[in-house]
Parts: sequence; C-alpha cells; structure tokens
Amino acid sequence: MEVKIDKDLCTGCGLCEETCPDIFKLNEDEDIAEVIKNDYEENDEECIEEAIESCPTEAISAD
Repeated sequence: MEVKIDKDLCTGCGLCEETCPDIFKLNEDEDIAEVIKNDYEENDEECIEEAIESCPTEAISAD
C-alpha cells in the first residue's frame, strides 16, 4: 500500500495526524500533512483507512 497526500487539497487541519500519528505528521513549514512512515504493518491499514475516510478535503489516497 502506498499512501499519498495531495498537497493542493490538504488544508493542514491535522485530523489525519490525530487519527494516525505513526503515519501522518503536519509539516509546520508548509502547513500541510505529510506521510512519515512508508513501511506499513497490517495493523496500520485500518488506521490509514480511517484517516482517508475522515479527511474533510479527500486529500489522502492509498493504492
């Protein structure tokens, strides 16, 4: 699974970081979220899916 954040859509609300702090972090310089972990474990997938579903701007996607 590859998780991506569309920088044009991200508003930096921080919901993904609250939902999944091991995967997402707000980049304070750019004021948007970024993916900080690329080696996902099976238990991370549920958290990632929750972050995708809760993103208000639909900026997060996974392949």
